[in-house]
Amino acid sequence: MHQLSEPSILYFGTPVVLITTTNPDGTNNLAPISSIFWLGWRAIIGISAFSKTTENIQRTGECVLNLPSVHQAAAVNRLALTTGTFPVPAGKAQKGYTYETDKFELAQLTPVQSDTVKPPRVAECPVQMEAVMENFHGLAEDDEQQRGRLITIELRVQRVYLDELILMEKNSNRVDPNKWKPLIMSFQQFYGLGEQVHVSKLSTIPEDLYRSPDVERAKKNHKSS
Repeated sequence: MHQLSEPSILYFGTPVVLITTTNPDGTNNLAPISSIFWLGWRAIIGISAFSKTTENIQRTGECVLNLPSVHQAAAVNRLALTTGTFPVPAGKAQKGYTYETDKFELAQLTPVQSDTVKPPRVAECPVQMEAVMENFHGLAEDDEQQRGRLITIELRVQRVYLDELILMEKNSNRVDPNKWKPLIMSFQQFYGLGEQVHVSKLSTIPEDLYRSPDVERAKKNHKSS
């Protein structure tokens, strides 16, 4: 029997992403989020309007989306309750956040130079995506208490780097879901994926039929760079 409920958060299970951006002084910022989804080579992130990541993306128009696996859970956890904003915003201070200048060192992760954007990739993450901002929108604009506090940012992916250990054999463009174990956030706790529970009819559709025009756009940009 279902019961009427009012959960404070609705994080039923989404992938953790480490976003790298460039600070105004040229240093790197590294921040975990778990409000994200993809359509083709476009990603939509939901994020606080007051975060350093938001500030950096809106100023520079670029970032890197790094997807950790279950093996990087401890590193991600070391970044929890930290911010690159000084002074710490009141809302984050209330939650126990502290200011950190070098989040790569804190997390014990390794920056790797990107190809098309200034922010570095995270070497330890099996999936790394260089991206540029295409648009952003405010959320809850109809509510006076929430207006201006939350935004969504549309990102266009320009490069995808995949660890060969998660690829299908003899296919550098296909991730093997049996090898890829993303880190999942569910109601403030870390989880991984279990075994496949059922065959999906969608798997009969060739992946190439989903190929976005952004892929060819990225290739053209690469040739001209």
